Amino acid sequence: MLLDRAQSCLLIVDVQERLVPVMTDPRRVIHHCYLLLRAAQTLSVPIIASEQYPKGLGPTIIDLRQQMVDQNIFAKMHFSAAADPALREGVMALVRPQIVIAGIESHVCVLQTALGFKGLGLTPVVVADACASRRAESEHMAWGRLRQEGIPLLSVEMVIFEWLAQAGTAEFKELSALIR
Repeated sequence: MLLDRAQSCLLIVDVQERLVPVMTDPRRVIHHCYLLLRAAQTLSVPIIASEQYPKGLGPTIIDLRQQMVDQNIFAKMHFSAAADPALREGVMALVRPQIVIAGIESHVCVLQTALGFKGLGLTPVVVADACASRRAESEHMAWGRLRQEGIPLLSVEMVIFEWLAQAGTAEFKELSALIR
């Protein structure tokens, strides 16, 4: 299965002020989530973000929050975004069967969100290089579990080029310049 921008939505999971600094590679996560956001905006792919207990963990980091519309950011208490009623309804209301997931932590909220939306009949994919955990071994465990559950792991470039589908367009020129 290839991603289709007309069938996809992007979910950024819990990339928050107090969580990001303790991740294995915070700069990579921020940069790659930013690239996904820019690509989604350019290609009219709907964007939703979650924030795990924002009162305690802070809001989505400013680098990403500036790229999002406030009404598309949902606070949650469940680890799985699919288990949170408002977030689940927000995603399901988009009527887009492919859900591209990035964020933190890979082995908890990202993993449980992907499994939850798969259980609801969507086709989740996880953007591995736009995710992180506090420990590298936790990320490796998450990747193994996702593979075992049949959830594809993609890179940021794989997502962007699948959404683009062809070269030679103005969108291709804009986005390929962004990832060089």
